[in-house]
Amino acid sequence: MEHGISGEGSGSANKAILGINGLGRIGKLALWNHIGRKFFSHIIVNIGRNAGSKLEDIANYIVKDSNYGSLARYLYGYKAKDIIDDVDEKNSTIRIDGVPITILKESRNPAEIRWDEYGVEYVVDATGKFLDPTIPEDVKGGSVRGHFKRNVKKVIVTAPFKIKDKNAPWPEDSVTVVMGINDNEYDPNKHKIISAASCTTTCLSHMLKPLVDYFGSDKILSITMSTIHAMTSSQEILDRLPKDGATDLRKNRSVFNNIILTTTGVSKTLHLIIPELRGVPFIAESIRVPVTTGSLIVLFVTIGNYDELLTKELVNMIYKEASAKDKNGYLLYSEEQNVSTDIVGKIGPAAIIEGNDTYVLNSYISTEQNKKMPVSQLVIHGWYDNELGSFTNVMGDLTVRVVTTSTHPEMAKLAVIN
Repeated sequence: MEHGISGEGSGSANKAILGINGLGRIGKLALWNHIGRKFFSHIIVNIGRNAGSKLEDIANYIVKDSNYGSLARYLYGYKAKDIIDDVDEKNSTIRIDGVPITILKESRNPAEIRWDEYGVEYVVDATGKFLDPTIPEDVKGGSVRGHFKRNVKKVIVTAPFKIKDKNAPWPEDSVTVVMGINDNEYDPNKHKIISAASCTTTCLSHMLKPLVDYFGSDKILSITMSTIHAMTSSQEILDRLPKDGATDLRKNRSVFNNIILTTTGVSKTLHLIIPELRGVPFIAESIRVPVTTGSLIVLFVTIGNYDELLTKELVNMIYKEASAKDKNGYLLYSEEQNVSTDIVGKIGPAAIIEGNDTYVLNSYISTEQNKKMPVSQLVIHGWYDNELGSFTNVMGDLTVRVVTTSTHPEMAKLAVIN
């Protein structure tokens, strides 16, 4: 049986139906993104539990946001009007800006979510819970593969894969993709589970790819990265006693009045996106700061075995040219002297290079042949809106790409048009 709500919304009846599992920060903003695109005729959102006292509470949660304001202003600016067209408590349906949305509350286990009853073949899993593609679909507690029991064809995971069994073979139907970097690796005839990596990996890969293309990976001697990252829901509002067995005690400290050192999994994911960098020494760290969104990568790259010493002008030229060639707008070069609020809600760029603050330190080292080899240390700054503007937008392009190439395989190598 296939459910639906009256009318076709702003999309045609033959368009695909999208499922979104989870309505936290990324799930909610993925919903914003797809309401804005009007690519899907119907969106089914699974929250797996009751929320609020009535469906209108969920609708208000969807259209209001403390970081980005209202969904209406996001879509239409100061001329925005109310965009909640209808709330049907009986059928658990909401119409927002003409897009039909159905809310499911019964189960959190992917194998039990009623995707098949609504004709859902494509799911964005934004729970952050089902990240191991090696776990069978019928395991107790749920697995990302459980979605396939409900006639789902493809699942886009909104975080990097985390495989618990390090000896488990990599599943051939799973791939990690960042649009504009390695989306040509996605094979619609082969891949069923697609990780969109992370916000930091998305930004970093767009910062590194122009250097790899210009110098070649063999000239890159080392990479060090620090992300000055906005707070996330994995942290605590006030100091809290750690859970049993917790090892990172800093995440239990208040996010509002601390700068907190923590870890990032970007070093484990980067070589999946840019395999040429697999053998390059790489250190990555994350520093959480008391802002709600808007982050910055400080990238240190050592270039050696190159014929000449580098200059700030050359490095900035590399990014200017790469930005000009990027038809998707994922890389943006700027000399506007931005601060973090300037890039919050800036839709499109995965990375915004702050050209004013590019630095180059040149030196020479002696080789075994007693020759002097020029070595240049580069410092490059890249802004990214880690929630809506960068990550969720790029992932939205990936979602459209997956659906489009699944229904039209001959388009597999074409870029997504927003």
